[in-house]
Amino acid sequence: MTVTTPPLIHKKSKVRFTPGLIAVYAFVGLFAALCLYPFLLVISGSFTSKQEATLYGFSLIPRSFTTAAYEVLFANIRSIISGYQVTIFVTIVGTFLSLLVNSMMGFVTSRKYLKFRRILNFYVLFTMLFNGGMVSWYIICGMIGIRNSLWALVVPMLCGPWYIFLFRNYFFSVPDALYESAKIDGAGDIRVFFQIYIRLATPVIATVGLFTALGYWNDWWHGLMLIDNNNLWPLQMLLRTVISNLQFLQTMESSPEVQRMLATIPSDSVRMALVLITTGPIMLLYPFVQRYFVKGIMVGAVKG
Repeated sequence: MTVTTPPLIHKKSKVRFTPGLIAVYAFVGLFAALCLYPFLLVISGSFTSKQEATLYGFSLIPRSFTTAAYEVLFANIRSIISGYQVTIFVTIVGTFLSLLVNSMMGFVTSRKYLKFRRILNFYVLFTMLFNGGMVSWYIICGMIGIRNSLWALVVPMLCGPWYIFLFRNYFFSVPDALYESAKIDGAGDIRVFFQIYIRLATPVIATVGLFTALGYWNDWWHGLMLIDNNNLWPLQMLLRTVISNLQFLQTMESSPEVQRMLATIPSDSVRMALVLITTGPIMLLYPFVQRYFVKGIMVGAVKG
């Protein structure tokens, strides 16, 4: 005679709001509000007129709504669109190639059987502490013929020593039995890397990928030093030029008509509008990789 036991029914436990839990929620909510307040102030400030900002300062709700700051930035809409196209291309291609280079380098340096592995690791560490600076990159980009091309915005940031160590330490956490069993079955290192290690490295790929994408998206220095054609300027470089020209016009002596026109242009509001234009699109990527941050950084930093 067999005795059957009824299946267990899992009931959702109710959350008890104890005083300590309420205090934690209140603290987290207050901290989130403090973090959100500056961003809301930037949004409001971008729609604030110069006269109001001079008399009353910036507030969460502007007294006189104006789009003058955005009109200044979008005066040449074709240049803005071109800057977005260049930045999006550089960010996508650069992030993909950077992840490929850094992950492959991290995989190689994590192999214990590799000869001169310690020397190679020291070489990566040395480049983290010391670098040749911008002059060396300027000369190298000229020698290999990528100046005044989109590759001048991609190649200098392809390899990052810190990202290599993150990948290497993460790959240390993968059991050696997986690698050994794959080698016994006849798989080569390239197949092991792409079919096993890369598929297990989603957290660190998401973490490094977002940091790399932020670096490419916010980069204007390489555009300033390596690009002479303004049609190839990234968005950050283009908007920086607009702000610089505006500041130059406000400081130089000009006709009364130009001075009256400049008096109506809110320079601080233009800067706030610039923040929204440049950071808005990249912020949309953050929620998709947020859950991988802690796991990707902690495992990559502790293991090995």
